[in-house]
Amino acid sequence: MNWAFLQGLLSGVNKYSTAFGRVWLSIVFLFRVMVFVVAAEKVWGDEQKDFKCNTAQPGCHNVCYDHFFPVSHVRLWALQLIFVTCPSLLVVMHVAYREDREKKNRDKYGENCRHLYKNTGKKRGGLWWTYVLTLVFKIAVDTTFVYLVYHIYEGYDFPSLIKCEQKPCPNKVDCFIARPTEKRIFTLFMVVSSLVCILLSIVEIVYLVGKRCRECFSTLQHSRHVMTNTMSSGSSLMESNTLKLTGKKRPNTPAPSYSVAIS
Repeated sequence: MNWAFLQGLLSGVNKYSTAFGRVWLSIVFLFRVMVFVVAAEKVWGDEQKDFKCNTAQPGCHNVCYDHFFPVSHVRLWALQLIFVTCPSLLVVMHVAYREDREKKNRDKYGENCRHLYKNTGKKRGGLWWTYVLTLVFKIAVDTTFVYLVYHIYEGYDFPSLIKCEQKPCPNKVDCFIARPTEKRIFTLFMVVSSLVCILLSIVEIVYLVGKRCRECFSTLQHSRHVMTNTMSSGSSLMESNTLKLTGKKRPNTPAPSYSVAIS
């Protein structure tokens, strides 16, 4: 594994994430990827070789193993980690697309031209939607795989003894799993870490939506305040103009005298 490439990739994802996203990334890298690479693969090892049945019937061992373990836990978790980490790269790619557009705009109109984005890494417009959709996809992936583990293996437990009646077994045979307690602990650990990541992603979505609603409300309040000030200043100006007009001296026409009126 190229750790330098992985470090650069994670630092790029971490740069454009929120605080909740950084915590999510730390949990995925430390408690899921590292545990998977360092310990889980060694615990499972060659599962089919360690799966024993008390019969010498040809094919019975393979059929029973395929019945109880249709998909390996390790391969299932590998797919889960691939699907749950790849969407984060979409945010990095979207930011790179914005930076490329900004560069082409400067090359075309000069350095002092109007910028297309105030901050290419700020979650506004399409980048905000990209970030939220990646969170929704992560939640869907983790939820799907947690359910698949429960559905395929009928729970998260590893019994020491399994009864198998699949053909071509001559009768009900006893099969034994290697290190069932250790595998149960690692399975529960991976499931709990997935649930924690789901919770963090939900909290991050609530945070982003709440922040956007608050900004929209603040903008609306500011617009109303500016409009109110404009209307009040306009009405004040009209009142002052009215007072000025009424304050001007009108020409005084002397009233006719009594003698003139009689004549």
